[in-house]
Amino acid sequence: MRYFAALLLLVALPLHAALPAADSQGEQLPTLAPMLEKTVPGVVNIFTRTKVTVRQSPLLSDPFFRRFFNIPDQPRERTQQSLGSGVVVDADNGYILTNHHVIDGADEISVNTADGRTLQATVVGSDPETDIAVVKVEKDHLIALPMSNSDSLRVGDFVVAIGNPFGLGQTVTSGIVSALGRSGLGIEGYEDFIQTDASINPGNSGGALVNLRGELVGVNTAILSKSGGNVGIGFAIPINMAREIMAQLIEHGAVQRGTLGAQAQDLTPELATAFGIEETGQGAVVTQVSSGSPADKAGLRAGDVIVRINERPVKDAADVRNRIGLLRIGEKVQMQILRDGKPRTLRAVVEEPELVSIEGEQLHPRLAGAVLANVAEETVKGRVEGVAVADVAPGSPAMQAGLRKGDLIAQANRQSVTDLNSLKAAISGSDTLLLNIQRRGGALFLLLR
Repeated sequence: MRYFAALLLLVALPLHAALPAADSQGEQLPTLAPMLEKTVPGVVNIFTRTKVTVRQSPLLSDPFFRRFFNIPDQPRERTQQSLGSGVVVDADNGYILTNHHVIDGADEISVNTADGRTLQATVVGSDPETDIAVVKVEKDHLIALPMSNSDSLRVGDFVVAIGNPFGLGQTVTSGIVSALGRSGLGIEGYEDFIQTDASINPGNSGGALVNLRGELVGVNTAILSKSGGNVGIGFAIPINMAREIMAQLIEHGAVQRGTLGAQAQDLTPELATAFGIEETGQGAVVTQVSSGSPADKAGLRAGDVIVRINERPVKDAADVRNRIGLLRIGEKVQMQILRDGKPRTLRAVVEEPELVSIEGEQLHPRLAGAVLANVAEETVKGRVEGVAVADVAPGSPAMQAGLRKGDLIAQANRQSVTDLNSLKAAISGSDTLLLNIQRRGGALFLLLR
């Protein structure tokens, strides 16, 4: 009888009684709607089109074979489409922050705003090492998101992800900061991810991760999933890192990274004991210092423990790499270290990294297909300096121009070449290259045009 009475009571309840619009005092329930009404218009959907060459069998390229079997001509290119998201960060100049992998190789980039407009975008700059890119559209009633200080984030802070998952359009998901400083995932060259359980799916890349004030704290970039869908482990690039990269991309179109010339590893309790310092759980042990490098000039030694860089604590070796990797060439860096358990302060200036080897096309299109490397060695005839052709791909522009494996480039455009940096300076801005080549004890000139 009691069961029957309880059942009648449940049936008598109104269907909309589960979530009342207000509590018993008449106050509104907590909601993110007011914040999102201001924030969502600052997030855009990005659609790209890329022309891809279709690989065909050599038989299908033979006109006689096609006529004999009455095979119609096949298109040699197809258009590949992809989607992602972006964040308006400068409404006055039309700058939109997104991921490098969203626009990489795109021939056409379209931006759809939250109010349904479609704008054409051009790439300002892109950095694959951090997976950050900046595109530009004509300013047209854009709304930019304010940026927060991502260094102030704490595990447990509430965050909201906004993007374009699976091409559905503007979608909002919420969660918390699950972890900070995630690295070693192999997703990017420089990693310092915010981990969140806010749902992030394909298409969210480049979208916004905001705090409850609607301020941008990160750029959604990747998920950890076997199926490709959300499993509650998503990663965002901290906005402090993205902001540094964005400034360089807008100013130079690329990131001009410098080098310190030192390598480090994480400080473990065992290493802390071995070096006679108090275990703090943070820091990086210097394992190698290159001769003549900025670190060497500053007095850094193997065995030193770096604990702070530019007044900010160092967590581990990845933290050191990220901090230095975000500095521009010529910037000063202050390092607080422990040596034999005693604190010291060292100062260095970040310099342009010395090239050891490089793909030729990164220096000039006419060198495409060649692998170039520094040469500096002592021989019985004296010191040999220059740039060696370490390899040449068959059929490449470099091969067709006459370069061969084993060649030594001694001059470029009538300027002496001692290393890759001097070669880069000699050919910069030139359409035609005049190379003086040493080959098998002889010498010749090659004109690449």
